[in-house]
Amino acid sequence: MTESNHPSKRISGSDTILSNPDSISSNNDISANPIFSKRREREWSQADLAKRAGVSRAAVSAIECGHLTPSVAIALSLAKVLGCSVEELFGRPSLHHPSAPEWAWPAWQDPCRYWEAEIGGRRILYPTEALALNKLPHDGVWSAGVAVESRPAAAEMTLIVASCDPAVGLLAHEYTRESGFRMVVFPRSGAAALDLLQKGLVHLAALHRSTDQHPELNATTARSLLDGRARLLRVARWESGLALPSTNRTRSVKTASRQVMTWAGREPGSAARESLDRLLGGRAPSGRIVGSHHAVAEAVLAGWADAGVCVKLPAAEAHLNFLPVQTESVDFCYRGHAENDPRIQAMIRVLRSRRFREIISQLPGYDARTTGELTSI
Repeated sequence: MTESNHPSKRISGSDTILSNPDSISSNNDISANPIFSKRREREWSQADLAKRAGVSRAAVSAIECGHLTPSVAIALSLAKVLGCSVEELFGRPSLHHPSAPEWAWPAWQDPCRYWEAEIGGRRILYPTEALALNKLPHDGVWSAGVAVESRPAAAEMTLIVASCDPAVGLLAHEYTRESGFRMVVFPRSGAAALDLLQKGLVHLAALHRSTDQHPELNATTARSLLDGRARLLRVARWESGLALPSTNRTRSVKTASRQVMTWAGREPGSAARESLDRLLGGRAPSGRIVGSHHAVAEAVLAGWADAGVCVKLPAAEAHLNFLPVQTESVDFCYRGHAENDPRIQAMIRVLRSRRFREIISQLPGYDARTTGELTSI
């Protein structure tokens, strides 16, 4: 790795951007859009055009509405299938290479596979991780100071999410299936997720500090860390509690907490750790820190921890004894200025869809009755 986190050289066949989106976005009448007009002349649907051009239907829709500036590769593909020039579709753009991407955080090895995304006009590289959640091919490989793309970049079609929700992989699948965008998930606690949002490195950060007793905590936490307007988008409500070995049939949370010698604990700043600290009345837990709700359940199942605080889903999957402690509200937080981003609008539609709400409501410990609600903070 070089000392800088910013790639200095780049080999790419499609990361050039049309620099004059005003030819579309300044016109509020979509019928005047050349792509729309030429598509309708052929009596094609957006899906028809997308299939012929090798792009998603969501991309066609966003380009026609002026919400997405296409790469040169996409522009050329659209022009080819519509039988015209790029200039006819987009005016006479001045093509240029965008500013060099930056790393979200340092690559942990060289060479390093990465994903690429656009956030607030910045093109950001993310070292690949959590492939069990992200069943996506990498966009390129960083090697000896050069980013070598493996396939056409999908930066503008990528939504970056930081969340500790053990069911977030289901959401990622539904999101891609319904919207045509792709979703990359980085497993992070609420505090770490908000820190990434504050730095402009994710589109959505998941929080679950709000409880029935203190329903305002997600909003209060986000407001204290973020400058300016932000919004909370409800993902679900879930049960959080104590995971115990299946052989431990204790029914009292207080009794079980006193019996535990070794804990599988979460990192300071996480909602699960705050819940554990309250159970112990300020006593420091003995044991190890693990990185996720699933890791808590796996530690108890493996026998090297007597108990841990996690949400019900991974405990149920591991066939553990689960004692509910509280119900928490899980919200995605995002910046107010990003509310018209088509990727975030697509997430709102997915969360409000009957199909997704049914999927979530059938998971152990999840409640989808408020899923999709929006709150300004």
